[in-house]
Amino acid sequence: MENKMFCFQCQETAGCKGCTVSGVCGKTPEVANNQDLLIYVTKGLSEVTTALRGQGETISPEVNHYIVINLFNTITNANFDNEVFYQRVAETLSIKNALLTKVTNKETLHEAALWTALSKEEFDEKSPSVGVLVTENEDVRSLRELVIYGIKGLAAYVKHANELKHDSNPIHEFIQRALASTLDDSLTVDQLVALTLETGKFGVEGMALLDGANTQTYGNPEITKVNIGVGKNPGILISGHDLKDLEILLEQTKGSGIDVYTHSEMLPAHYYPAFKKYSNFIGNYGNAWWKQKEEFESFNGPILMTTNCIVPPKASYKARVFTTGASGFPGCTHIEKDEDGNKDFSAIIEMAKQCEAPIQIEEGEIIGGFAHNQVLALADQIVDAVKSGAIKKFFVMAGCDGRQKSREYYTDFAKALPDDTIIMTAGCAKYKYNKLNLGDINGIPRVLDAGQCNDSYSLAVIALKLKEVFGLEDINELPIEFNIAWYEQKAVIVLLALLHLGVKNIHLGPTLPAFLSPNVVNVLVENFGISGIGTVEDDIKLFLQ
Repeated sequence: MENKMFCFQCQETAGCKGCTVSGVCGKTPEVANNQDLLIYVTKGLSEVTTALRGQGETISPEVNHYIVINLFNTITNANFDNEVFYQRVAETLSIKNALLTKVTNKETLHEAALWTALSKEEFDEKSPSVGVLVTENEDVRSLRELVIYGIKGLAAYVKHANELKHDSNPIHEFIQRALASTLDDSLTVDQLVALTLETGKFGVEGMALLDGANTQTYGNPEITKVNIGVGKNPGILISGHDLKDLEILLEQTKGSGIDVYTHSEMLPAHYYPAFKKYSNFIGNYGNAWWKQKEEFESFNGPILMTTNCIVPPKASYKARVFTTGASGFPGCTHIEKDEDGNKDFSAIIEMAKQCEAPIQIEEGEIIGGFAHNQVLALADQIVDAVKSGAIKKFFVMAGCDGRQKSREYYTDFAKALPDDTIIMTAGCAKYKYNKLNLGDINGIPRVLDAGQCNDSYSLAVIALKLKEVFGLEDINELPIEFNIAWYEQKAVIVLLALLHLGVKNIHLGPTLPAFLSPNVVNVLVENFGISGIGTVEDDIKLFLQ
């Protein structure tokens, strides 16, 4: 506890051990500690709601949604604003204290459910004593954090579904029960392993919930060519994952003379039919999140960050960065919902009108839209290609991108794959190879982009359908290999979801998570065949043997 902070929830954590002075992501020790405190009081609130459910009480949607947003705020690269965390800790305590009066067996509750405070000074005094390292047993700590990080990723997906009026009480009940369980010192390692796998089960349900929300609202993604050049009008760049925010922005910019471009994980919005009606929805600008310092500079216009994946902005363009939802950064204008749940992006639009058009940094098109509905429509064609030997194997290379040089492995791996293989991807990992000219197999592109990180669900649906088509008993009998790149907590819930579905022998890189203890790694290796990555040459030989 002599560290200024301790955080090891992302792949880039310092030395693959933990950030102790400041976050590699850019968060300060003060923000890190307040995030720990917010998780602590959210666990306490969750123990109270779980106890109340046990008494037959109903928890309101407002409380469920508040807990989800608390979790989302603490995801890597989402919110760097310390004042937000002070406010949410105070509000969480207020909500918890009101509900606590209804609990009949308060004496059984953990200290996290009973602790309360009013001032920032009290919060600052408490926060260093509730972090990750308080759990002394390394294996228990590892499993608790694996569950918590999976739940953070699940919460992000649930929040997006909630924005589109889709919800699931069973998922909320699980999130809160699981958070409360991480306070229970009586749970054994075996019980925590079971909770980890249960988290994967609800991860599948959460991604299915969001898939239904997106497709019922905006239509099923379809094969689409996306422009990566620029137009002559001033533009607004929208980044992150929230499709509802994009819809609002497109509605408010109609006829304004302002073009809208997607960035990073917002690219797959172009695949949805509902967004194709907007003539000012021009294309995608730039690459994965970590290149934004150069690309936001050259874009010239304002940028709207809708979720995580903020890199601390340079002074030269910071005034052009706006945040909304769970995202936030000190000094950047944050746009909240009004009393009716609407958002007013007029300040962004007015700023855009005073800006130059974006500087072109690329030209051409990229193709995507291969979510499960579209791929299953091509099922006969794909099956024929497999049976004829034209397609020998599929490689699932979903997940996250990042700035480490070691991630060039995924570009080199894609280039080295034989011409009779197909890459299935989702998430910003695609930017390592989605602009390579890898060709096609009988008209089927060799890179099939299903969409955002949550659309990894589509890849699971496709795999399960192929298992059925080929009459196989086990998903692992398919000619599919999993070589996943991870960065933050949404990738963790995708991994746990795949384990729940029975997928084995997943390769995870560029490094294994720092929060996995050696014993927990052994459990994953022995039960699921989880492994890291090696050299491209060795891994290609291993996969194709």
